Amino acid sequence: MTKRVTILGATGSIGENTLDIIRRAEAGTYQVVALTANQNAEALAAHAKDFNAEFVALADPTHAKQLEALLQGTKIEIGIGPNALIEAAKRQADFTMAAIIGAAGLEPTLAAVAQGNHVGLANKECLVCAGEPFMAAVRESGAVLLPVDSEHNAIFQVLESDQPKGVKRLILTASGGPFREKTLEDLQTVTRENALNHPVWSMGAKISIDSATLMNKGLELIEASYLFNRPSAEIDVIVHPQSIIHSMVEYIDGSVLAQLGSPDMRTPIAYALGWPARIAAPVERLDFTQISQLTFFAPDLVKFPALRLAREALEAGGCAPCVLNAANEQAVAAFLAGRIQFLDIARIVEATLEREGRSRQFSCAPHDVAAIIATDASARRTADDHIVTL
Repeated sequence: MTKRVTILGATGSIGENTLDIIRRAEAGTYQVVALTANQNAEALAAHAKDFNAEFVALADPTHAKQLEALLQGTKIEIGIGPNALIEAAKRQADFTMAAIIGAAGLEPTLAAVAQGNHVGLANKECLVCAGEPFMAAVRESGAVLLPVDSEHNAIFQVLESDQPKGVKRLILTASGGPFREKTLEDLQTVTRENALNHPVWSMGAKISIDSATLMNKGLELIEASYLFNRPSAEIDVIVHPQSIIHSMVEYIDGSVLAQLGSPDMRTPIAYALGWPARIAAPVERLDFTQISQLTFFAPDLVKFPALRLAREALEAGGCAPCVLNAANEQAVAAFLAGRIQFLDIARIVEATLEREGRSRQFSCAPHDVAAIIATDASARRTADDHIVTL
């Protein structure tokens, strides 16, 4: 049967790779229902026409006329503005890829979850900002949540979910980013271009910077806690530069199960898109005779305090992870714009957590989405205050 697919964030890295897999599939395997983008009207229109989408949504209204002109003469429906993203998510689909970057993806992804179908989660901020209400919505709707981040997808593949008491710990692997061998002094002068030059993965700008600071792994730590219902103490992070082992699960009998593969996001995307069956993915196969070594070491929390801050936010609970994420998004945007230095990112996040913690004690009800959105806005204002003083 044809699988109806919606892609929230169709012009980003995850969206493009999802479309690549669909393009290579046998005709009639998939029907694209809806596609969304933030600003890239040209790419959105091209994808919509290539895949004969039923509906497209563009979040930024300043590019609306361009999109309308590009789709003139087609039968493709057009929606403009943030509410159009939610409309796209509500379209009847068998599988929705939730790949909108940042906290902006929360409400559209919740709308997709409410449909009770399969949701490929490539937006970690949904769980970082609203872990409890998000997972409650998944349980209430009966949706199947399929993690797409390579680390969580790896755990999903090797986790014996029917034996939760048999699990000792989850082990998330990190490439270490482009600066794993740099000194703290070196990090004082890194440039935007340095930080965007990831040694292993090809990703968007925001995720690349998060990888460079190790905040990406911190966000994944929080996400894993909610996805797999494990406390901070049962989740470890280790640096694995080769990025061949994508994550592991250790069991109480001493067994460790790992998922291995080439560092290509099309593998976890294909796993989610095809689940419960496995489908072909156009990725390089591992040649074990060519793998000279697999190395592992502990992350340096002095050079990369973002990972420490993320764990502290997870353990503080309440809205602390939401504050962490909001401050980080503002700080990363400021760094990409050339307004602050690389090491300032973690400083701004820590200062924001400290101020918001004093004023709120992170006490907003974590099940209240409206309160979470308000906390997100407050944290962004606080982070902006710190940015302008640097």
